[in-house]
Amino acid sequence: MAKKRFNAGAGPSQRQLRVGELIRRKLSDIMLRGELHDEELAHVSVTIGEVRVSPDLRNAIVFALPLGGINTDAVVEALNRNQGELRHLVTKGLKLKHAPELKFLADRSFDQIEATNKLLDSPEVRRDLDRDEDE
Repeated sequence: MAKKRFNAGAGPSQRQLRVGELIRRKLSDIMLRGELHDEELAHVSVTIGEVRVSPDLRNAIVFALPLGGINTDAVVEALNRNQGELRHLVTKGLKLKHAPELKFLADRSFDQIEATNKLLDSPEVRRDLDRDEDE
């Protein structure tokens, strides 16, 4: 009997999630210990928010944000410039068949959370929420 395949819209597999989390932790450790040899990244604290891994585990998108959100584009550019060294450092501690290609993007989730909070704090929404509680 043939294996049952998941449809493309089903979301990431458990393996993708597990490998993504391992890469995220390893990158966080590398940044914390200052193992990366780049002057632009030497004095910057970088938060690795999420790592999304492709189904074949050969590509990984890393969402990163400098602490305070200052110079985000420059930091992401520096991370992409050093992706070869980061890839080597990450896979040195992980047992994977293939070293995933890392692509760094700015983590915009904090901006989205802030926009949602602003929207929920707006007078119109407060009024509607208060009205729903009264009923």
